[in-house]
Amino acid sequence: MDAFVSRKRRRVEEGQKPTVAPALVPLPNNTPQEEEPTDFKLALLASLHPSLDETTLLEALLASEGSVEQAAKCLTSPRKRRAPSTIGYQSSLSVYRIAPQGSGPARKSLVRKGQTLYLYSPQDIEAHTPCSIIHNFLPPQQADALLLQLMEEAPTYQSLEFKLFDKVVWSPHTFCFYVNSLVEAEEQKTEYIYDGRQVEDVRQSTPEMLKACPQVEDAVNREIQRRIRDFYPGRKKLKYQSPQPWKANTAFVNCYDGPKENVGFHADQLTYLGPRAVIGSLSLGVAREFRVRRILAEDDTHRKIDGSLADAQGQISIHLPHNSLLVMHAEMQEEWKHSIAPAQAIDPHPLAKNKRLNITYRFYKDSLHPKSTPKCNCGVPTVLRYGCGFFQWAEFDEDGEPPWASKVTANIEQISKEPSPAESPTTQPNDET
Repeated sequence: MDAFVSRKRRRVEEGQKPTVAPALVPLPNNTPQEEEPTDFKLALLASLHPSLDETTLLEALLASEGSVEQAAKCLTSPRKRRAPSTIGYQSSLSVYRIAPQGSGPARKSLVRKGQTLYLYSPQDIEAHTPCSIIHNFLPPQQADALLLQLMEEAPTYQSLEFKLFDKVVWSPHTFCFYVNSLVEAEEQKTEYIYDGRQVEDVRQSTPEMLKACPQVEDAVNREIQRRIRDFYPGRKKLKYQSPQPWKANTAFVNCYDGPKENVGFHADQLTYLGPRAVIGSLSLGVAREFRVRRILAEDDTHRKIDGSLADAQGQISIHLPHNSLLVMHAEMQEEWKHSIAPAQAIDPHPLAKNKRLNITYRFYKDSLHPKSTPKCNCGVPTVLRYGCGFFQWAEFDEDGEPPWASKVTANIEQISKEPSPAESPTTQPNDET
């Protein structure tokens, strides 16, 4: 384990008896305090708190800025907490009086370069990442019914094909794309473009997915407003963030079969979502690690021996148990990257066995339909990140809408006012409907 501090501890002089007990006596202000390696500090804390695991001890040490004395005080008298009435509760830094250092964007980060900070409780997760989590989100029977429906669909899922450095590669997990109606599915197949081509396998959401949709929408919209209130003081929202209610009109379902299936660090494509997009991610089945890290500039000082780049900053691991809803807020996709890390071992789920099914609900905007967006030189609608030898700055107003949004809205309103074919006197009824 990398040392949390760099200076080594003093060696015991010959003939001098070593200190065997961790006497936590504060030094006088004028005495220079030499730091110990992290392993030694953890050993001291473990001797004082043998019942606590190493992760909790390390988090307490990080939160106390390397002070064994302060960490020991935090761990000595944890706050009393009522036992939860539902399963899925995880320990929290706040239980041991390790409170977040303030709130909002200016809060102090506990992440250290080259290390992973493990977070479990909703309070810790929202304090240190642009995410919030709701454990035991759906009623247990509803969550199980949704999981079983997706388990029936999962064998037909396919790996995601994409280009990496001019090579075609496949993701180490499978997925499928869902929308809320057959009409929307046909529109996706014929009008939307992904990586320069159309997607053939677009499905209507299952009955249980449709049943959960309004519940996800309500929860995500509440979390958005709470995030704005608690973390954006003095502002109604972030610049480019949409003020409109969030809708779950599309969903990608990912299947991770076994501990080795994963997805590397990435940010989700924003082509049809727009800037400052919010995503609701519902986890079902086996619990896995969701890791996030800030997007920071890296140079040769961060290069490893093999030539690859290391993290300029450490990463954060979020535990995603069965039936948990993770909301990735408006800062996430532009400022952070996320991944599902491979696992050495997993605890099988009674229904899913070794599988994790993850539904990422998204809000596709009408104003970002591909027929409205600019075309690159090869005639394909552009994406917000890159083009085919084509470049153009994306323009959005304060609410994240493109310049042509007003025309799209007017067309939609005009269509809604026109009589439907069933109401038209010149239209004959279709007996085959």
